[in-house]
Amino acid sequence: MSYIQAAPDVSLFYQDWGTGQPVVFIHGWPLSHEMWENQLTELPQQGLRCIAYDRRGFGKSSKPWSGYDYDTLADDLRAVLEELDLQNVTLVGFSMGGGEVARYMSKYAGDRVSKVVFISAVTPYLVQTEDNPDGVDRSTFDEMVENIKKDRADFLDTFGKQFYGVNLLSHPVSQSLLDWNKTLALFGSPKATLDCVRSFSETDFRADLPTISVPTLIIHGDSDKTVPFESSGQQTHRLIPQSTLLVYEGEPHGLFVTSKDQLNEDLLSFILARTTVTEPAY
Repeated sequence: MSYIQAAPDVSLFYQDWGTGQPVVFIHGWPLSHEMWENQLTELPQQGLRCIAYDRRGFGKSSKPWSGYDYDTLADDLRAVLEELDLQNVTLVGFSMGGGEVARYMSKYAGDRVSKVVFISAVTPYLVQTEDNPDGVDRSTFDEMVENIKKDRADFLDTFGKQFYGVNLLSHPVSQSLLDWNKTLALFGSPKATLDCVRSFSETDFRADLPTISVPTLIIHGDSDKTVPFESSGQQTHRLIPQSTLLVYEGEPHGLFVTSKDQLNEDLLSFILARTTVTEPAY
């Protein structure tokens, strides 16, 4: 098993598959690097070196009591890039992972990075405030915390269905996949699971995003009920001057599964510059 020592008490588990231009995948909450299964099995076949790691507190990585703020998480990402001596990297951040991308690009001036991708990302600022009227009401996140404390397994059942757009009329994923999703989430530390709710909902990335000067791709589903497009993808696009926005019509938060083939195609096109993406601004 492969680990990177990110801090004296924190080892990060990672997978490193393929050869060629490096792509680093940062997973969403409350999952692990294994959520990228459909990307990690396809993109290395297309000439890319794909690295995915477990955020501290999740998967096979160390589960310290603290350190779930985005400055520390960006430092962990920095440790991955330095330990593997990666250059000209494409960073791909999903949901909470988009925050690590934004903070890393600001804190470390985009060192070692040539392109970035935000997928269903929590940026720029998720919680609703007086100067962020398009955000999500704080009570939503308070309720999440309460339900996790009450019965984490039951919360994850309900959350997983919303995550993939499952309802009475729509079943885009199987029950088996929902069960697997829940298993990945339960491997996370309860403390990390709780702390990260506050981190991804309350961290303001509005000053980080304009510092990004490399080519940037933003992908978001317009039926995302977990991280609403209007609060996130749309606003992220406006704050990054060189960004391109792709809106996946009718897709939920977990589009890395529900639209895996389209996502892989768009990632390959962007990373390898096979075609020029010219989707109009939303």
